[in-house]
Amino acid sequence: MLSFFRSYAPYQYVSLLVLLFAMRLPFVLKPLPLLIPELNWMLVGEQMSQGYLLYRDIWDSVSPLSALIYWFIDTIFGRSQGAYHVAATLIAIFQIGYFNYVMNSRDVFPDRSFWPGLIYALFLHLSFDCLTLSPVLLSTSFLLLAFGTLIKQMDRQGATDEVFEVGIYIGLAALCYLPSTIFVFWAALSLLFFTGATFRQHSLLLFGFAFPVAATVFFYYLTDSLDDFNRNLLSSVFRVRQYDLSDFQSLLTSLFLPLTMGVLGFFSLFNTNNRYVNFQQRCQQIMLLWFFGAVLTIILMPYLAPMMFLSFVPPMAFFAVLYFQNMRKAWLAEILFTGVFGAMMFVFYQGGLQLLPGIDAGRLTSLQVKPSPLPGGIKNQKILVIGDDLSAYYDNRPATPYLNWNLAQYDLKNLDNYDAVINVYNHFRQDPPAYIIDRADVVEKLFQRAPALGARYKKTGMAGVYQRK
Repeated sequence: MLSFFRSYAPYQYVSLLVLLFAMRLPFVLKPLPLLIPELNWMLVGEQMSQGYLLYRDIWDSVSPLSALIYWFIDTIFGRSQGAYHVAATLIAIFQIGYFNYVMNSRDVFPDRSFWPGLIYALFLHLSFDCLTLSPVLLSTSFLLLAFGTLIKQMDRQGATDEVFEVGIYIGLAALCYLPSTIFVFWAALSLLFFTGATFRQHSLLLFGFAFPVAATVFFYYLTDSLDDFNRNLLSSVFRVRQYDLSDFQSLLTSLFLPLTMGVLGFFSLFNTNNRYVNFQQRCQQIMLLWFFGAVLTIILMPYLAPMMFLSFVPPMAFFAVLYFQNMRKAWLAEILFTGVFGAMMFVFYQGGLQLLPGIDAGRLTSLQVKPSPLPGGIKNQKILVIGDDLSAYYDNRPATPYLNWNLAQYDLKNLDNYDAVINVYNHFRQDPPAYIIDRADVVEKLFQRAPALGARYKKTGMAGVYQRK
């Protein structure tokens, strides 16, 4: 496969496209299980399409630009997992093509080939959850655009005002996935160490980053929702942790080979006898800084799953290309790549299709939506789930702003506070649920604190389920 994609001809873009579709074809024939984060994003998009304002009327920690995209998808397709996968595939096509184009048009590697696109396409398939339209995937697209603009500065005599564009891209990346804010330091350090950027140009970078962020803050200020924006987005990145969704075994299995190839590629640079020109060495150092920036985002991740590590794909693919290019024996590189390709595809398909029954590695069981525990008669109803389990929303619609339990606890676990009780009462009055599913044992205390609210609901035959009278 390496020998085939060594050719640098325009038709190879078609070959990459065919390869990408071939890798994803089995999941067209057998749909993937719905993931809890996917259902959560669909619910946010659905609520927004009904006129609710994110953070004020929908308490969730999804970043605003990602939520806007989910709103757009819901407006056209409704709740559609297929639409999320198609959109993610289109973004994957863009990332693969752009990554390959930048690496070759800027001569980042000594030899031009389609290896960058090939390896990037492979590494995008860490696990089957990487096929969906995650905020990290959206954010990585803007980071790639920032990288492409940034390295334009490397082969010039000093940086130019295009660094403002770099800041814009990173600001948009942060609005897709808030932990990507860290990459503004990556860009600043790259300019500081590897260009002759002036103080004015560093300022332009920061102003470019601040512009889309400030526009978003100003919007929420005008809608009198700045406190909600701060609590449900800015502060939540430090305190929203959904540990029950983490799958360490699947994560380590998915990342092992790409990380190993990337690390080996980095160490191969020490045995190349000055093969690279100064510009290429600076690009390598910028990618190394990218990797360290991506590592810092781990502490801000709400949970650990392979799709949360898609921002690692560009540096891993970059150094993996160097590893295969630095191998002296072409036949050995071909055999090794074939082995890596086969192993990664096995992990990918094992997770989504369970090729080997009885082995749960890669299945991401904790991330999948479980069958709803509610009776079959409760469908297409407005409900409130108090707790982490969102499965009841699969056939129903959310009521009240309390979608994310980690954020809902700000009111629902603080019922000894008068203001919290008033907030809950007002939210119930404005958007009353037909059913309340209490998985955190807070409803009885809520009804004690707000008897007028308790008078509107009655217990059902199921434990923790209350029906509106």
